[in-house]
Amino acid sequence: MSIKILIILAIPNFMSTIPSNIKYLRKKKGLTQQQFADQIGIKRSLVGAYEEERAEPKYDLLKKIALFFDVSVDDFINENINDKWVPKPKSNQANLRILSISVDKEDNENIELVPVKASAGYLNGYADPEYVAQLPKFYLPMFKQGTYRAFEIKGDSMLPLVSGTTIIGEYVENWTDIKPNETYVVISKTEGVVYKRIGNKFKDNKKLKLVSDNPVYEPYEINAEDILEVWKAKAYISTNLPMPAPEPTMESLTAMMAQMQRSIANMQKPN
Repeated sequence: MSIKILIILAIPNFMSTIPSNIKYLRKKKGLTQQQFADQIGIKRSLVGAYEEERAEPKYDLLKKIALFFDVSVDDFINENINDKWVPKPKSNQANLRILSISVDKEDNENIELVPVKASAGYLNGYADPEYVAQLPKFYLPMFKQGTYRAFEIKGDSMLPLVSGTTIIGEYVENWTDIKPNETYVVISKTEGVVYKRIGNKFKDNKKLKLVSDNPVYEPYEINAEDILEVWKAKAYISTNLPMPAPEPTMESLTAMMAQMQRSIANMQKPN
């Protein structure tokens, strides 16, 4: 089993900008590789590897480095930062999302399972290939096209699907493809892992309305900037098998007969 990282972004050659950006910003601050490594909390050899394109920093480290240099993650990844560079307004949203996946010996993508007890950890490790590698995983031959992940849901907000049901979702790369009235697993900083029906059409930098199938729960909105991942529900796995229909009672049969008689009588009435 091996790990792969899928990178979804606006500019396909972003990694070529990172080494030069690290080197330029480090020197602009007047730091040696060792001094920079000490302040970031990594080994000096890693700084050299990043600047020489022999290694790629993980996304969490990218965010830490961007924060250290006081630039947005979007600019740090997508822009060539030099003396002529002008930063974008900080209100702009980063257009980068990193998705870690695992594959089996035949290079088939696994379906990683995120149990309820792992939901909190998933918010921090969803882009970390080492974390993804530790998740339980399985393979379903009917899901060959696309990238899938399974999430165990809790609570009764999406009845008739009960707590403990596992939703298999397909990764949504472009959030403008999200369709109202369909169900998705939405990963966000504020709400964690939730399975909901979408109540509006998503637009860039706008809110997403999440609706429960159980009317007891009120709909609510989350900001686009808080959303980490979206997975379109494609199937579910449940250990709660359907119960057989109850046998008719004398009362129900009597009610059915009465309803039939009323229907026949209405049909026989002259127009």
